[in-house]
Amino acid sequence: MRELKLLIKPVSSACDLNCRYCFYKDEAEKRKVADHGKMTNDTMHAIVDKALAAAQTCVFGFQGGEPTLAGLSFFRAFTAYVEERKRPGQTVAFTLQTNGIRMDEEWLEFLKEKQFLTGLSLDGVRKTHDENRTDYRGDGTFTRAFACAKKLQEYRIPFHVLCVLNAQTASHIGAVYRFFIRKGLIHQQYIPCLDPLGEERGRNEYSLTPGMYEESMKTLFDLWFQDRVQGSLVYIRQFENYVDMLRGGQPEACSMYGRCSMQNVIESDGSIYPCDFYALDQYQMGNILDPSVDFETLGKLAQKEGAEGHPFFRDPARRDDRCGECRWYPLCRGGCKRDCFSADGTMKNYYCEANSRFFSYSIERLEYLAGSRF
Repeated sequence: MRELKLLIKPVSSACDLNCRYCFYKDEAEKRKVADHGKMTNDTMHAIVDKALAAAQTCVFGFQGGEPTLAGLSFFRAFTAYVEERKRPGQTVAFTLQTNGIRMDEEWLEFLKEKQFLTGLSLDGVRKTHDENRTDYRGDGTFTRAFACAKKLQEYRIPFHVLCVLNAQTASHIGAVYRFFIRKGLIHQQYIPCLDPLGEERGRNEYSLTPGMYEESMKTLFDLWFQDRVQGSLVYIRQFENYVDMLRGGQPEACSMYGRCSMQNVIESDGSIYPCDFYALDQYQMGNILDPSVDFETLGKLAQKEGAEGHPFFRDPARRDDRCGECRWYPLCRGGCKRDCFSADGTMKNYYCEANSRFFSYSIERLEYLAGSRF
C-alpha cells in the first residue's frame, strides 16, 4: 500500500489528568482489561517492522490516555528503531496528541528534532478549560497546558490546539476563538464531545446538545470567515475540509468519508481495533504480536462487508436513513458512526438537523472560498 497511518497507545488508557468527558477512559472501563500498561519493546518492534513492510509512507501517531507517560526514552527508542529499519526512499512521519503537562525542554527539543506534528489539548480560556480538564486533585490544568502552548511556539514546533466542543466551550465559543487568535494559536481543531457509550445523549453537565453544536458552529464560522477574507491564515480543520471537498478534494477527517475505515488503533499490549471510538473487546481485530496478523491482512478484513465481515465493518456506510435524500450529504457524508442511533426502526444522526441548518447558513460563503484564492 502507498500510505499507512497508525494510532498507537503506548501506555494504554493511563493518564495524569482526570477529564470529566474522557471518552477513552469510558471505553477502557467497558473492556475486560482497562489498562494494559506500558508497551514492551517486542510490541514496539512488531509494530514498526510490520508497518514498514506494508507501506511506502508510514505515519506513526501516538495518543492515549496520555502517551508521554511512556517516557522520553520510549519515544527515542521508537524513532531510532524506525530510522534503523526503514528502507531507502521510504517516508515516515510522527504525530503526538498530548495534554502538555510533561513538556519540559528535553521533550521539546526531541519533538523539534524528530519533526513531530503535535496536537495540544486546550479547551479555550481558563474558565472553559478548567471546568472539565482537571488533575486527580481536582485542580484545573489551564496554566500548565497554556505554558506548553507558549513553549511549542517558542521552539517553532508545528502544532494544533485541540478544543473539545462541550457545554462549556460551545457556550463561550466566541471568547475561545478570539483568545486563540490573540495568542497566535491559528491552527485549531474543534472536536464534538462524546457522551458515555450506552447512555442517553445530553444528560451530563458537559454534554454537547444539537442546539449548542449548531449555534457554536455558526458563530465559529462567522469569525473564521471574516478573518479568512481579511487575509488571516487561521486554520480550522472542519471548515478547511468543507472547502477542499467543494473543490473536488478528499476530506482528511474520517467522519467525513461517508463510511467507516480502518484506523489501525493499537493498544499497548498489541491488540488492534478499527477505530478509537470503538476500542472495545467485541471489536478487536487481532494482535500485532501474532505472526499471522499484518496490515495487509487487516486491510482485507476491513473491506469485507455483510455477515462474513468483521462486526465493525458489516455495514460501514450505514448512517442516518435520510442521507440519501439530503441536499447536504456530499458535504456532511452522514457524520461519525458514534453519533448515530436507532429510533423507531430507523437510523438517525444526533446532529442531523444541526448540520443541515449550519450548511444552509454557511454554504454561500463556503462556495465563495472554494472558488477564490483564499
